[in-house]
Amino acid sequence: MSSRILFRAAMASSRASSSRTCLFHTQLHNLSTSARPARTWTSAGAQSWNNGKTLISIQNNSNSSSRMTHVAPFSTGSVLNHGALPRPAPGTGCKVNFITREGETVTVEANEGESLLDVARANDLDVEGACEASLACSTCHLILDEASFNKLEEPSDEENDMLDLAFGLSDTSRLGCQVLMTKELSGLTAKIPSATRNMYVDGAKPKHH
Repeated sequence: MSSRILFRAAMASSRASSSRTCLFHTQLHNLSTSARPARTWTSAGAQSWNNGKTLISIQNNSNSSSRMTHVAPFSTGSVLNHGALPRPAPGTGCKVNFITREGETVTVEANEGESLLDVARANDLDVEGACEASLACSTCHLILDEASFNKLEEPSDEENDMLDLAFGLSDTSRLGCQVLMTKELSGLTAKIPSATRNMYVDGAKPKHH
């Protein structure tokens, strides 16, 4: 066999070996890429990977070295906002007259769209609202003046169900959490019943949030 034939055979063998090596590296790269968690870029320029359990982010700051932060998964449930609305400037709000358990009349001002329960709490009046306006109790029961009561829409079935449990129910009873103030209702009078079911024990007064 001539040297040229031997040379061609050696070259063919080398090309086959090189092709197999290239294929191996390609497959290895594909395997590595498919196993890598999804990568995203945030608007702040932080690079992050999400592996379904934690979020790992690398912050690239010019003044500090790269750092890795693990962020726990978060709930998507709704969050109850306990921040109170700013009180209206004197003379600009909707006027509400509360009659306390002791028979004292306290006149305050409310924002439009604010519930009577929130108005009472904002002014430290003794209205409980144990269920946080979820229509699961009657502890924010109020007795309205007839003229204001007649301006309101009919209560829902859920509200009526809770009113049936209220202490001292009257023809003009409503749940404070369901009555939202408007300019038309300005001047409304709401009497706080002398007692309520599920009230705080030992005479403690409710704290507004």
